[in-house]
Amino acid sequence: MRGFDLTPYRRSTVGFDRLFDLIENNARLQQADNYPPFNIERLSDDRYRVTLAVAGFRTDEIDITAQQNLLQVTGRKEESQGGDRARFLHVGIANRSFERRFELADFVRVEKADLADGLLIIELVREIPEAMKPKKIAINGGQLVDINGKDRDAA
Repeated sequence: MRGFDLTPYRRSTVGFDRLFDLIENNARLQQADNYPPFNIERLSDDRYRVTLAVAGFRTDEIDITAQQNLLQVTGRKEESQGGDRARFLHVGIANRSFERRFELADFVRVEKADLADGLLIIELVREIPEAMKPKKIAINGGQLVDINGKDRDAA
């Protein structure tokens, strides 16, 4: 996959450095390991689901860490003894350790995670704080009104 040249955009924008870095880093990571396979679904405007295929992993072998804008899923498998490998005639199910990272937008948090039938399902929700929601300002009234038309000073 070819890289992106974002130089023209970097010259004409201010404050989007993090976004451009994410795009460039993601392009490099796409060429890297694709294990375990995953899906990302948008369930609604503020709800998302990440599903990872982690066949062969137990709940105690998987760690999920959410920190600021990063979701990190790590699976640790102990190295199997040589005797275990000798039983298999063919090993087609990947059973190796992994680390998968997902960059999260602001105010996106992990709601819950479930492991069933070899699929790790992580539910995400975006919750914008009340202070960050848009507010309408009445020009002649001098009072704050939220976007639903309610008087914010009447509380």
